[in-house]
Amino acid sequence: MPFDFDTPPDRSQSDSIKWRRYANQDVLPLWVADMDFAAPPAVLAALQERIAHGVLGYAHPWPSLLDAVVEGIARDHAWHIEKEWIVWLPGVVQGFNLACRLAGEPGDGVLTFPPIYPPMLLAPDNQQRRLVRSNLVLAGGRWEYDWDGLDALLETQRARLLLLCNPHNPVGRTWSREELTRLAWHAEKHDWLICSDDIHCGLVIDPTQRYVPIASLDEAVAQRTITLMAPSKTWNIPALSSAFAIIPNASLRKQYVAAGRGLLPDVNVLGLTATEAAYRSGAPWRDALLPYLLGNARRVQEVINALPGLSCTAVEATYLAWIDCRSLNQASPQKFFEQHGVGLSDGRDFGMDGFVRLNFGCSRELLEEALRRISLAVLAAQAG
Repeated sequence: MPFDFDTPPDRSQSDSIKWRRYANQDVLPLWVADMDFAAPPAVLAALQERIAHGVLGYAHPWPSLLDAVVEGIARDHAWHIEKEWIVWLPGVVQGFNLACRLAGEPGDGVLTFPPIYPPMLLAPDNQQRRLVRSNLVLAGGRWEYDWDGLDALLETQRARLLLLCNPHNPVGRTWSREELTRLAWHAEKHDWLICSDDIHCGLVIDPTQRYVPIASLDEAVAQRTITLMAPSKTWNIPALSSAFAIIPNASLRKQYVAAGRGLLPDVNVLGLTATEAAYRSGAPWRDALLPYLLGNARRVQEVINALPGLSCTAVEATYLAWIDCRSLNQASPQKFFEQHGVGLSDGRDFGMDGFVRLNFGCSRELLEEALRRISLAVLAAQAG
């Protein structure tokens, strides 16, 4: 079945927070991680059928939904989980905040790797924990963990939780089995709980790369790991607020559920309906989406790396490009490009100055116009 990603619905006058930010300005919104494409037809059909039933009462996850998630994860990621490991959540942000609550005592450290999704930098303080940063480093045109720096850091900084992002937002890395094994070794040595936000795991666009859940490495790692997933990014249904944690350790799972009791709402029934449809019937749409995103990613890399003062690495997963603007000599690259008609995410929010994040989950026509504006802005700055 063909899917038309070149002519997505017009969101310019809709309720979209992405598009409303610049509703009265000539600024193209390529900031928040929300694609412009309509949800898969199978998901829309399932929602329409559920609404046609007419009753929207309280609901709990049902057997065929659990089957679809378990079977989808096995099919797409070669990870075989059990139904009872699943804990339903309204979102992954709530998921890793809950994990921080389980990390030792107030004041204990939570280790993470900036630049990273902004709510992950805020979560430790939200839960009276302390952020421990080990910045990623750029080596050979690829973002990597700073292993030597991490070893030195851990000599003076004690952490109780490893907060991981895999695939990594915003640098677009799909962490290799070797890298994850090395992190897991540290987790065993220092007795860390691991919480891995894997919300972009269905969006590996580089066909040479493969997503590996850290909990799938071995049983010992699985027993200390909370893996967070959702259909929201892969099938572009973020506002339906359906996510889940996968927790093989029964005792940890019980603690996790208790930590959220009375604080988190149940996942709404339409979110659950969409989740089942996405995992059960969304594969053809996703299979068409990934090469489209790869084409967009390569176009971004081609244009950005040809401009003076800018560079970006290849995106292995996600629909997000992390652009290095440090040689552009602009105090705020995000404001600079915004003034030239392109709305990007500010690298400071991810814990790293001098960068912007570009969302290329849009039509190729829109992307080309954004890249044209970026090019004109850079060339004008160089001239002037």
